[in-house]
Formats: sequence, C-alpha cells, structure tokens
Amino acid sequence: MHTRTTTAVVAAVLLLATLTACGSETTDGEPGGPATLSEEQLAEAREATGLPDTTPEQEAAFVAALDSIDKDIAHGEAEKAVSRGRSQCQTIHNWPDDEEKQVDQARQRFTSPKHPEGRAQTTAARINAAALAHLCPDF
Repeated sequence: MHTRTTTAVVAAVLLLATLTACGSETTDGEPGGPATLSEEQLAEAREATGLPDTTPEQEAAFVAALDSIDKDIAHGEAEKAVSRGRSQCQTIHNWPDDEEKQVDQARQRFTSPKHPEGRAQTTAARINAAALAHLCPDF
C-alpha cells in the first residue's frame, strides 16, 4: 500500500510539473514546448519512490556480486538483473525495518529459467545484501 501511495504522489508531481511547463511561454512570447525535468528533479522523484540513481560502476559491481552468489541469478541478462536490483532497493526503501519482507521480495523477484519459482531464503538474503551494498548504500 505504501508503495502505491508513494508512486501515486510522485506521478502526480511529475504530471503537475509537465502541465505547468506546457502552459509556459518562451522568452519571445511563444508557447513553450513539452516540459522536461532537470536531472535534479528526476533524482528527487527517484529518491521519493526509492529507486536509486545508479552509475554503470555500481551496476557492474552488483551484477558481479550476483554472479559470485550464483551465475544463474543474472543468467547473462545484466540489464534485467540491475532493473530487478533497483526494484529491490525500492522494497528496502519502503520497508526499512522489515528485513523479512525485503528478503521475501528478493526471493520472488529474482527468478530465472532454472529457478522459475524464486530463490531460497539464504540466497535471497545475499541478493538483498548485494542490492543494499552496491545499488542503494544510502538506504
């Protein structure tokens, strides 16, 4: 529920920013074009939703950490693994005091062809720790 509320708030803020900018004028009095958010605004929106702003180095370290646990976790799909890791950070952000929920979400989130039902709790706990260490250390 908390995730949906936070996501809805961020979506409303982004929509409001877009609508406000669409009605703006350029310096010569002409109507403005479509609004674009600054990097700072995007970072604030990501922070509010718990989605970290990651660097390629952080992402590579995360995938390497997953591979050190079990190469089947990323199973050669680094971008997909990073996307799932960022979603895991959102879970960590939204339930900071509920490690059991965090691990359960990692267990379900990191499926693969060899593990379509999800991961064991111990593996999921290591995935959760890797996400926290490499993608969202500030959480």
